[in-house]
Amino acid sequence: MTARRSWWKLALGVIFTALMLFPVYWMVNVSLTRTQDLRLSPPNIFPVNPTFEGFEAVMRQQLPNLGTSLLIGLGCVVLTVVIAAPAAYAIALLNLRGGRTLNFILLVAQMIPAVVMAMGFYAIYVRLGLLNSVWGLILADSTIAIPFGVLLFTAFMSGLPRELLQAAKVDGANAWRTFISIVLPMSRNSVLTVSLFAFLWAWSDFIFASTLARNSELRPVTLGIYAYIGNNTTQWNAIMATAVVASIPAAILLVVAQRYVAAGVTAGAVKD
Repeated sequence: MTARRSWWKLALGVIFTALMLFPVYWMVNVSLTRTQDLRLSPPNIFPVNPTFEGFEAVMRQQLPNLGTSLLIGLGCVVLTVVIAAPAAYAIALLNLRGGRTLNFILLVAQMIPAVVMAMGFYAIYVRLGLLNSVWGLILADSTIAIPFGVLLFTAFMSGLPRELLQAAKVDGANAWRTFISIVLPMSRNSVLTVSLFAFLWAWSDFIFASTLARNSELRPVTLGIYAYIGNNTTQWNAIMATAVVASIPAAILLVVAQRYVAAGVTAGAVKD
């Protein structure tokens, strides 16, 4: 009975996994399909006569855009951690007045649609001269990641042993020294989790990029993909090839940091 039930669960898991991964497979399939074969009916399930013309277009046209996305992602990570970690430390461990209210406001801020925020940023950036700039995109993407970072850091830091903080205070360490020397090293999993999510949000952003950097010389890869879509022709193999290449860094980061992400997301869920 146990073996039979295990095979049933395994088969069901394989089916669901195949259904979820089929869009990824189809993306790779189309990226290897020749332009003249894209409109076949029915389409080829497997890449017959595969071609790398889509990937050649990526290497020729999209490398600067990939570099811009990398710069925006790293900038968003740095800004998010620099702001979110001290803020969460103040809320969780320094008995900040109004900390619960601030947490609620941050939670509400995450519910605001990105389209609404993009319109507000556009009006502000026009006056500040940040339109069509990499720094403007870093700041805009960070507004999505920072509330999440503060909430996650707060949940983790609330579970840290207060004895360590008291011992540091007895040894003469002030609040900032305690944060740098004790709290931040102990929050490594949370730092990696927040950094990963901040990078992925900035890497995959399209709404802010299309609104705030449409005419920029340095465009992220999401706008580079959008440039292949025209009124008369759409280069689907180039689009899918760019999507495949752009997915590789995110996939590698998720696989490498999976253990730390799982520990960081569940941090603070159980307290002693």
